[in-house]
Amino acid sequence: MKILLAVDGSDYTNRMLSYLTTHKEWANAGHAFTVFHAVLPVPHRAAAFAGPDIVHGYYEDDAQVVLEPVRALLARSGIEARFEHRIGHPADEIASFAQKGQFDLVVMGSRGHGTLTNLVLGSVATKVLAACTVPVLLVR
Repeated sequence: MKILLAVDGSDYTNRMLSYLTTHKEWANAGHAFTVFHAVLPVPHRAAAFAGPDIVHGYYEDDAQVVLEPVRALLARSGIEARFEHRIGHPADEIASFAQKGQFDLVVMGSRGHGTLTNLVLGSVATKVLAACTVPVLLVR
């Protein structure tokens, strides 16, 4: 099975990864894992002021901060994975990447807000569920 692990460096991501790495049936079943991170774009005016090199460096640094601990954790657990990152709204990027990559499952952590909070604040997980045609497993 092709599994997309959506990560953001939060405690919710850490819980999801902990679940994955402590349930060896995930690692030993011959799944193909891709770890995916998306970061919101720098606002246009800020990007124009900073310049392309600084903005590109920001995106690369953000990806490293989020992806390197995941890379280390999965390696210690014997799970091989591909690593990808994109610039854009995380929910849109996760749903689009999952669909274009023909993944069988998206796994992501979720804070677990109630319906009212999601209505007011929104949630990446809620938006992924709404936009993604690929099954999504939320770990709270």
